[in-house]
Amino acid sequence: MFGDLMGMMGKLQEAQQKVAETKERLNTVLIDEQSNDGLFKVTLTANRVIKSVSIDDSLLEDKEQLEDYFLLVMNKAIEKASAINEAELAAAAKDGMPDLPGMDMFK
Repeated sequence: MFGDLMGMMGKLQEAQQKVAETKERLNTVLIDEQSNDGLFKVTLTANRVIKSVSIDDSLLEDKEQLEDYFLLVMNKAIEKASAINEAELAAAAKDGMPDLPGMDMFK
């Protein structure tokens, strides 16, 4: 029984390591998003860290329009980054999970 428990603990530690490695790798996965007309662009990581923002000079003349562009493009980019982040972390955690009786809902 203790051998099984030790094996499960080892697998849980492996799963934690895989999740940590995946989180680190997601810092290098870049998501680019832009407005339909290309006047506002943003790049962020799959961990939702903003790396760059590009704003066309024409948007600087209208604060309200710039705010609208900002919200729309950032929300789309964050949504994409979140989907990638969640899928990758779920896959990493699932791969390392030990086979526990009654816990087959994770498969």
